[in-house]
Amino acid sequence: MSIYEDQTLLIFFVAIAVCLGAVMGSFLNCAAYRIVHGESFLKGRSRCPSCGHTLGASELIPVLSWVFQKGRCKACGGKISVRYPLTEILFALVTAACLLRFDLTVLCLRNYIFLCCLFLLVLTDLEDMMIPDGCHIAAAAAWVVTLPFLFTGWGDVGMSVLSGLLFGGGLLAISLVMDRLLGRDTLGGGDIKLFAVIGLYLGIVGTLFTLMLSCILGLLFHALSRLGKEGKKEFPFGPAIAVSAAIMLLFGEPLINWYRGLLL
Repeated sequence: MSIYEDQTLLIFFVAIAVCLGAVMGSFLNCAAYRIVHGESFLKGRSRCPSCGHTLGASELIPVLSWVFQKGRCKACGGKISVRYPLTEILFALVTAACLLRFDLTVLCLRNYIFLCCLFLLVLTDLEDMMIPDGCHIAAAAAWVVTLPFLFTGWGDVGMSVLSGLLFGGGLLAISLVMDRLLGRDTLGGGDIKLFAVIGLYLGIVGTLFTLMLSCILGLLFHALSRLGKEGKKEFPFGPAIAVSAAIMLLFGEPLINWYRGLLL
């Protein structure tokens, strides 16, 4: 079944995707907070980070709860970061974009898991300069598990694996050389592993464009992070990589075609 068979069906599934995305965005936000603070995100109810108040059903509605409570906890009145509704809205849009791009298919499910992993690592990397290995493992596992349903030939599978090895191994080698020359860490291990996983999903061309775009976004994010924050010298590279990978996953084909058009 395709969501494009009927306009009403399309609107219905997009609405479902937006709601699901907002809920998933809330979950990923909670998961990122708990991972950074060394807690399990698989058990225990959501609570206020300020006073520990266990949130009730009316306090767990994505976006709306924050709006109705005016960005404050019901129990202690503590301020709740605007990050929560913003991430919920953003991931709702990402979810709808994934559905519209890949339709109701196994490919859509596989890529959605990948996007969830990318979103989670952005949140953890921004907060604590860390990329959980679980994000790499989950994304790679999704690629492997769905492979029988998406199998198009051993040649394509081999190229995807080669791409992961090429970019993961290549960046590792470059990083080791640059670390030795500069006397400091130049690229984190989490970033290198992330490029290896991206290679599985995007192939050689898509991953190459991700690398180029991530360098541009990395410089932009770093420049923006320094505005009004004197002394801030570090900004994680993971978010730039993840955002670039998401852009290439969802819009890579027209972007690559546009770039090729500039060269012809």
